[in-house]
Amino acid sequence: MSSIEYKIKPYSNMLRQSRNIIFRGAPGTGKSYLAKEIASDIISKGRTTSFESLTDDEKKQIEFVQFHPSYDYTDFVEGLRPKINDDGTMGFELQDGIFKKFIARARKNCEDSEKDDKTISVQELMTGFFSNIKLGIDTFETINGNKFIVTNVDDRHIYISIPGNAIVNKLTLNMNELRMMLKSGLTFSKIKDITKFFEKDFTSQMYSYDFALYRKIKENQGKYAVKADLKKEERKDYVFIIDEINRGEISKIFGELFFAIDPGYRGKLGSISTQYSNMHSDPDEKFYIPENVYIIGTMNDIDRSVDSFDFAMRRRFRFVELKADERLEMLTSLKNEELESEAIRRMSALNKAILGVEDLNENYQIGPAYFLKLKTISFDFDQLWTDYLQPLLQEYVQGMYDEKAIMSKFEEAYGYKKTRQGDADEATQNQ
Repeated sequence: MSSIEYKIKPYSNMLRQSRNIIFRGAPGTGKSYLAKEIASDIISKGRTTSFESLTDDEKKQIEFVQFHPSYDYTDFVEGLRPKINDDGTMGFELQDGIFKKFIARARKNCEDSEKDDKTISVQELMTGFFSNIKLGIDTFETINGNKFIVTNVDDRHIYISIPGNAIVNKLTLNMNELRMMLKSGLTFSKIKDITKFFEKDFTSQMYSYDFALYRKIKENQGKYAVKADLKKEERKDYVFIIDEINRGEISKIFGELFFAIDPGYRGKLGSISTQYSNMHSDPDEKFYIPENVYIIGTMNDIDRSVDSFDFAMRRRFRFVELKADERLEMLTSLKNEELESEAIRRMSALNKAILGVEDLNENYQIGPAYFLKLKTISFDFDQLWTDYLQPLLQEYVQGMYDEKAIMSKFEEAYGYKKTRQGDADEATQNQ
């Protein structure tokens, strides 16, 4: 195990214990970089801390998003999005946001890892059925004589077309309802049996089509059952990273998910109805975050949006501070020990000078991530100062008494070799 991997392990253990972590600290302390290292460590089960070393499938277990002031619930959870209808008109459809899509992947894995033999048998039966019918061609019929066609299926939905219905000619059925009916072992002889099974007060229109498909599957059970190699899946971990989490309006983005992300309410215990649940194919469908999901956030303490960070969200995260000198191992990527030592010397001297300014504290210190930029500027320390560090520090001291003198102290501590005007003039004359 390398020294870098050794230092990552305690942070990985923190995340496993707390499930939700926010890394906070000064700019350039490598918070985002660390988040990806931890995620890689957890996903690979300790094999690597490098995201690039993960397999393609493992990379799908990690999602990264960066919050900003215009980010909202519809981007994160779900919302209405414009679409072009088949007849060329403009309409809207409900689409899942990035977090809900990610949770769907994690939830499927979690549920598949808990399948028993009965669940696998039913899934094989359904897989065989939908594999053998001709989508968009084969016609089915409800008990009332309404003919319909299955146009498409996925893990959660059955899409049907009803050519003879002038009012509603398309519907989306809940795949899980059909799965539950088959798994129950009960005999459904009429639609009212389905209504009773799902403990509903009123019969849903969808149940007529569920019943038709249920009967067709049962009638041809021997024909449709196949061995689909649906073995119990290995449970995997999933990590969702939110960079600069405090830059977004947390209450607006998470909405009712405040409850679901609570570490104490992982799984079905924390099930909630989302804002658009009445538009789901199953309005009673609940959203929850499975136990195999971990969330990492990052934030800069000096960001002006820190004070507005929602207190309800604060209670649901473990806050871990990263100090400027805690991630010096990042500088090994410079692949030059002498350069690494010089970067550490300059950073330490500059941070000591920053602490010497009355209105500044360690939250304003410079982290090692800034010195990684040396790789892209020909390892020029002076250019690192003029292009990156000086503008940042100038912003810190703007409006302070004698800010010019303060900047001079910073330059001296860092070791910036400013070209003197007289030297420049002499050099010009000698050309």
